[in-house]
Amino acid sequence: MRGAFVDQGGLFSYIMPEARVPRDHPLRKIRELVREVLSGLNRSFGKLYASEGRPSIPPEQLLSALLLQVFYGIRSERQLMEQLDYNLLYRWFVGLSPDNPVWDPTSFTKNRDRLQNGEVFTKFMAALLNHPQVKPLLSDEHFSVDGTLIEAWASQKSFRPKDGSDAGDGANFHGQKRKNETHASTTDPDSRLYCKAAGREAKLSYMGHATMENRHGLAVAGMVTQANGTAERLASEIMLKARSKAAGRRITAGEDKAYDTADHVANLRARNITPHVTQNDSPTKTGRRRKSAIDARTTRHQGYGMSQSRRAMIECIFGWGKQHGTMRKTKHRGVLRVAADFMLNLIAYNLIRIPKLVAA
Repeated sequence: MRGAFVDQGGLFSYIMPEARVPRDHPLRKIRELVREVLSGLNRSFGKLYASEGRPSIPPEQLLSALLLQVFYGIRSERQLMEQLDYNLLYRWFVGLSPDNPVWDPTSFTKNRDRLQNGEVFTKFMAALLNHPQVKPLLSDEHFSVDGTLIEAWASQKSFRPKDGSDAGDGANFHGQKRKNETHASTTDPDSRLYCKAAGREAKLSYMGHATMENRHGLAVAGMVTQANGTAERLASEIMLKARSKAAGRRITAGEDKAYDTADHVANLRARNITPHVTQNDSPTKTGRRRKSAIDARTTRHQGYGMSQSRRAMIECIFGWGKQHGTMRKTKHRGVLRVAADFMLNLIAYNLIRIPKLVAA
């Protein structure tokens, strides 16, 4: 018998959103883990808000919604609110009933800045890594560090002379010598013009840096800096110093050949870190062979080869963030906001992988 077509369903429904989500949906285990971590941040949340006044967006729901944005690569917070309004899966993950109204996008953004200024994303990452199910998965001795370019939310024609000598609209810049020392973006002054490699185009960018533990390839630290030739090495020293201090003993750090400089290698060794850096002894344009700061005292050990093999896994973090997350081209302006979004991508990558590792 043919069923009757009814253009609109019943006016009322007594089915909970929980019943609509499949039992084997991957967000179920992620949601459970997120709730457990958020419960441990209650005191940190309390310090960010006044004791009286109009209630804000609950920080637990705010952070859950931001994670959804990264999981599904939603390009803006306005679009996130739109999808949160009609998507039952999103409402269930965030903790909204079907009858709850969604928040105004502007209010959502303002409340997001509160979490960012309170370093909540960094605290969430630390609490996640210290979770009883997660901590056994991590290595506290062997790490890898790498950096990636994050395209800024600014156009090439916004890169104008700092002295205001260009009277045009900036669209015709061919034949001009444009440098970060003399030019700056009027849209995002913190971004820098940077060329990834010889022969590649220069783009207004930031540089994201991540530290990965080598056992299962989970991100354990991250930061964002302005894009320049020394940012990767300086960020590496800052992040690895904190890892070495937390471990209380010598650690190893796998890095690519861009980190192979005498100063950087010496700085790592002075911080009780063994640098497993790829040797950069390739010939220069003049035909002379570069001298690597890494010699046989390091490369002869089996651990050096193992670090070099595991180091490639850090590209999976950046690849996931750019393919599925929001890392490829940031929608934020300023180092602090870009850093907060970068940290959310690292957290989201870990949350995607942790349930699979725990079940293995």
